[in-house]
Amino acid sequence: MGNSLMNYLNSRLKEAKAREYGNMHEAGPVITISREVGCNGLVLARLVAERLNKNLAKGSWNVLSKEIFYESAKELDLDPEMVRQTFKKTDRYVFEEILKAFRDKRYKSEERIIKTVKEVVRTLAIDGHCIIVGRASHIIASDIKNALHIRLTAPLGYRINTIMTNNKLNRNEAIAFIEKVEKERATFRKALKENNLHEDVFDITINRGSFTNEQAVDLIEFAVEKKGILHEFSPRIEFH
Repeated sequence: MGNSLMNYLNSRLKEAKAREYGNMHEAGPVITISREVGCNGLVLARLVAERLNKNLAKGSWNVLSKEIFYESAKELDLDPEMVRQTFKKTDRYVFEEILKAFRDKRYKSEERIIKTVKEVVRTLAIDGHCIIVGRASHIIASDIKNALHIRLTAPLGYRINTIMTNNKLNRNEAIAFIEKVEKERATFRKALKENNLHEDVFDITINRGSFTNEQAVDLIEFAVEKKGILHEFSPRIEFH
């Protein structure tokens, strides 16, 4: 991850932690995107950020996904991969991890890692001007008024073709990849004690098989305007 984005995360978290958020009307604006595997959620998120920045202010919106693990790892003084793997385990209590707790002074409990990731997601969502892809952000930020929560779906055939193209896999490999990642995401939500998607939280659901990228961005921009999540905020320039 580039230094500019790391600097952005550091400054935003420091400022957010220094503020009081008793009134959720002052939080955000934030856009969360939950997606089925193979919906090109990150691609769409970057296009949305580009559109918002073009129409509002250059560099004011940022897309966050894996960056959540980088920032959480920094706060915990751990390798980002260790944080990521915590949420991929299906067997949460393995003997090797118990031994590691005694060997490694930097060992952090699973509970602390999970708590830190949730805090990072929530702090960034509250501070706003970001599009958070995945990480159960729609659940963590469900009480923020100035938020737009999006769910991306698509027919299985569309998603298989997308994974085949993006990852250079054959059909069977793409199907196996989709199943694997969906299980990992379910494990992530379970670790956060959120076993379902909370579909009632989503403001709009977009079928990626029915709309082009540009059309999907048009729909999201329209929803941003109609829900009014930007009305109380003036855009700000963060970094280049």
